[in-house]
Amino acid sequence: MTPANTSERAFEETIEQWLIERGGYTKSISSDFDRSLGLDTKQLFAFIQDTQPDQFNRLTQRAYGGDLARARDGFAQRLAKEIDRRGTVDVLRNGVADYGIEISLAYFKPAHGLTPELVDRFNANRLTVTRQLAYEPSSNKTLDLCLLVNGIPTATAELKNPLTKQNVEDAIAQYRNDRDPRNTTLGKRAVVHFAVDPERVFMTTRLEGGNTRFLPFNQGSGGAGQVGGAGNPHSTSGYRTEYLWKKLWRRDAWMDLLNRFIHVPDDGSPVFPRLHQWHAVNNLESRAKNDGTGHSYLVQHSTGSGKSLTIAWLAHRLSNLHDDNDTKIFDKVIVITDRRVLDQQLQSTIYAIEHVHGLVAKIEKDSKQLAQSLSGRQAQIVITTLQKFPYVIEHIDEPQNEKSYAVIIDEAHSSQSGTSVRDLKRVLGAPLDADDFTDDELEGEDFANELIEGRGRKPNISYFAFTATPKPRTLELFGDKVLLDGQERHVPSHVYSMRQAIEEGFILDVLASYTTYQTYWKIEKSIEHDPEYDPRRAKVAIARYVTIHDSNLAQKSEIIIEHFKNHTAHKINGRAKAMVVTGSRLHAVLFRQALDRYINASGTQGIKTLVAFSGTVRREGDEFTESGMNGFPESQTAERFDTDEFQIIVVAEKFQTGFDQPLLHTMYVDKVLTGLNAVQTLSRANRTCQGKEDTFILDFRNSTDDIKQAFEPWYERTASIPTDPNLLWDTHRDLMSHRVIRETEITPVVKALLSDKDVEQHRELHQLLDPALLRFEESSDEEQAELRDLLSRFISLYDFISQILDFTDIKLERDYRYCRVLQALLPDQTKNRIDLGSQVELTHLRNSQTFSGSASLEHGDAELSTVFEGERHAQQPEETPLSTIIETLNQRFGTNLDESDQLFIDQVLNVMQKDPTIRDQALANPFDNFLLEFGGHLRRALAERVRSNGAVATQILNNDEFLTYLTLQYARHVYRIHRGEEQPRLYQNLPKS
Repeated sequence: MTPANTSERAFEETIEQWLIERGGYTKSISSDFDRSLGLDTKQLFAFIQDTQPDQFNRLTQRAYGGDLARARDGFAQRLAKEIDRRGTVDVLRNGVADYGIEISLAYFKPAHGLTPELVDRFNANRLTVTRQLAYEPSSNKTLDLCLLVNGIPTATAELKNPLTKQNVEDAIAQYRNDRDPRNTTLGKRAVVHFAVDPERVFMTTRLEGGNTRFLPFNQGSGGAGQVGGAGNPHSTSGYRTEYLWKKLWRRDAWMDLLNRFIHVPDDGSPVFPRLHQWHAVNNLESRAKNDGTGHSYLVQHSTGSGKSLTIAWLAHRLSNLHDDNDTKIFDKVIVITDRRVLDQQLQSTIYAIEHVHGLVAKIEKDSKQLAQSLSGRQAQIVITTLQKFPYVIEHIDEPQNEKSYAVIIDEAHSSQSGTSVRDLKRVLGAPLDADDFTDDELEGEDFANELIEGRGRKPNISYFAFTATPKPRTLELFGDKVLLDGQERHVPSHVYSMRQAIEEGFILDVLASYTTYQTYWKIEKSIEHDPEYDPRRAKVAIARYVTIHDSNLAQKSEIIIEHFKNHTAHKINGRAKAMVVTGSRLHAVLFRQALDRYINASGTQGIKTLVAFSGTVRREGDEFTESGMNGFPESQTAERFDTDEFQIIVVAEKFQTGFDQPLLHTMYVDKVLTGLNAVQTLSRANRTCQGKEDTFILDFRNSTDDIKQAFEPWYERTASIPTDPNLLWDTHRDLMSHRVIRETEITPVVKALLSDKDVEQHRELHQLLDPALLRFEESSDEEQAELRDLLSRFISLYDFISQILDFTDIKLERDYRYCRVLQALLPDQTKNRIDLGSQVELTHLRNSQTFSGSASLEHGDAELSTVFEGERHAQQPEETPLSTIIETLNQRFGTNLDESDQLFIDQVLNVMQKDPTIRDQALANPFDNFLLEFGGHLRRALAERVRSNGAVATQILNNDEFLTYLTLQYARHVYRIHRGEEQPRLYQNLPKS
């Protein structure tokens, strides 16, 4: 009995039994299958007889002289040839014509129930499951399972049971090594092939022998659309993969997938949805059907998730969505994107399903074309860019309130929570008309209703926002409100996490190979007098001076070029590329020049650089532009970098987001990266391509702890803390109490602002705002800073909270409009940046490696907040002598470079790394407790070395701020070494500066 219960056969029986008893299938047998044609002719003609007896009778009489056997044989041959030519999916969707008589091969479920006969036809489909299907004419080889629709194979499956010492990897190997891809059933009939065991599923749509690529088809360890990595969650039934037959293979779901998901491009290889794509589209469609219009949904799908196809499938389904009363829910689906690939995917995918031109309108000309597509009847899906919406208002002749819209936003970010999205809402709703606002209405509810109807949630618009890295504002605008551990949070509606994409191999882990460098430096004052500066601005100026100093750039250029030559150049079959990330446009210009100087001076061959930055950089009378430095137009930079001519690109802001270059393998970072900027910048290297097995990051400015902290919120599911709407009213109260603001002046300004007389409006606005501007100029610096901060906070909060909260506060709307125009007219606050290049001198410099290894995350665990309640405005700092500022910086960054012993601190650490007491404490304690003890060890170690280097030891012991900083940094390092999380560093071999 035991072998039967643990065998592969038992697994087959379990699946077959469920499909027959509950999945809408019947059983078919292998002996009815024609191996040469790749068809179950018994099921095929049973379906035709049940659904189209008259058509087939005419065919029999017209072409085969009334001989039914000849007719069946002839049609089966015709069908086989058509599948060979057009593919299974197309034949199922569009049928076959034989001697001019159309024969349908499948009926799909209609989008609505208005035509009952279509529902009856759908119910007539014969879905069958065959076990141990003999599929080769010349052998007895069998397939464990085959799913057929009306006698046509649509899917095969090889099943393995770990209890018999085999798993899904063995099933994959069986397909690769023991299944001939030239076989009719395998290569020309079945649309997809599944490798299955009770734990995992993989699938492929094209068998190519040993080169066959199987993709994971798993829910994720947290469940479909939830937090987690690769694999499947625990199941009480014992089968973690039961979703495959209980959900995907279920009759309605499988027919829907064949009808509205599978896309067959020109190369003939079907595009089968990955599980998260299928689940996300169905989940969003179901929610939109149940919720109706006027709701928002956020999809957090990582890079590598196949987002373009997910959006294409969703757009098509929403365009045909009906409620339970068979009423169409959305009149139009509008897709907002700047990605050309998505345009192409939408067009080709939807045409493949519908075979009707004109259903998708791509706006390539102007906003007038967009307005026409929105008001016309033919286009069901409109593709455009966010930038076009503000211009549509003037081209729409009548309000569109009678229509409902599904708006799909590709790569949603907080910028889409402001005025551009409000313009979009005005286009799809009732645009504001200034002529409607009389003096009485300006203070009444009608004015508020008209204005606020263009804000907040509108009942005729639903939003579907897609992003890999949602900001907290995006989560609040589009996400779901849930309780997590008893706390209210905003989370995505569906998740395919960065962690899962990495573990499933669709993107690379950019933190897996991470090296950091620390720049140690000292400076001295090069002038006799001692001017005073704002210490914060002066420290920034000095740091900038060091960053772009020729010596610093020369050292880093040597590190970069030598590393690229020795470690990167041979990657990706010798085609690997690198990016140098800089902190400013001038930094990029000087770094590119330094790299080229080192390349030329060292005689390096085969490495050429490019630079990418916007605008013009001026320095010492010279002007630099991207096109001028590269030698070709700026529009060609990305294209030329894709060629084998160039290997390294130096960037300042440009190409740090949205740049898709799979050959980018290595990144050299010389810029402080925080939060989402760190994730988006480093993720430029995560794309996969043939021959690319890993990535590498060399970071001059950030610690691995900082980078890991930056990645944590977006590694799995991102959650945000809801914004307290009272912040808006509190900020408004503070703003209205400021001496510059006079409430009696606000209403006239808003009335003038709504006037359509441009010349008169301009003059009147300046006249009405002049008293406030005069009071501003008479205010103190602190009062001016406070007003700027309050204006900025109020405008930002109103822009955001008006999107997530329905309210009808006329005063807030009026004051918001006043504050925007007042803010725009305030005098420019930009102060000349401090340049201390002529007042300081760099005396010591060393770039030393501080870490090399993996910084990969295991889990993501962090929450974000949209609004931070911190200090309302910057306090005016006391100015500090330049010499004091330099001393403070040298204490932090240059102490270990003292001329008497520049490696003093590193040597102290070396001794402490070998101390067995410290090792035991690291192994026995959590870090916080270890840190308490480590401080005492460090003080004692420094005190013991006073005789050998008293000046440095005494300086450190007497500087509480620096000693605290040093203790924390070294405690972390020693703690990780002893716990096996980091490799020791031997400092005695480092060269002295």
